[in-house]
Amino acid sequence: MPFNVERGSAVPLSMPTEAALKLTSAARETFFTTDNNWIMDRIKVKIVNRSGHQLPTYETPSSAGMDVRASLKEPVTLGPLERALIPTGLSIQLPHGYECQMRPRSGLALKHGISLVNTPGTVDADYRGEIGAIVINLSNEPFTINDGERICQMVITNYTHVEWEEAERLDETVRGKGAFGHTGVD
Repeated sequence: MPFNVERGSAVPLSMPTEAALKLTSAARETFFTTDNNWIMDRIKVKIVNRSGHQLPTYETPSSAGMDVRASLKEPVTLGPLERALIPTGLSIQLPHGYECQMRPRSGLALKHGISLVNTPGTVDADYRGEIGAIVINLSNEPFTINDGERICQMVITNYTHVEWEEAERLDETVRGKGAFGHTGVD
């Protein structure tokens, strides 16, 4: 039974006995389930796919990132410490207040030393060009990227703009100015 909810309004996690209720607010949908007591937001995003491959997909129901595939005319081999801009064939139109983050895939990082140079790479809501992934080979062996290979993950998230409030000093905290490693190594 769908019903409208004002953005920012509180909704209890203990819902009626239906398996899931869908709450709609503009282009954003929130899914509640009493079975597993989880909340999942969904937004509608326009996408142009010129890759010839399937759209980015979530591999499991609780995945934060969608796997993104390389869109290549021919394989690209990266030697140790080499990097390249790998096209995806994808362009998106995000709602204002959202960004797309491109992140490494953990399996490629662990097994082959493959990562992204600027991680997370941000795709802003007003960008309309093709999304590329700046892939780097951090291993000692060459690595070949083939057309259609899952090369990175795409995470869509919302963000907030700040309004700076200039000050002469900041409030004191227990941590204070303690920086990198200030709590020890064990």
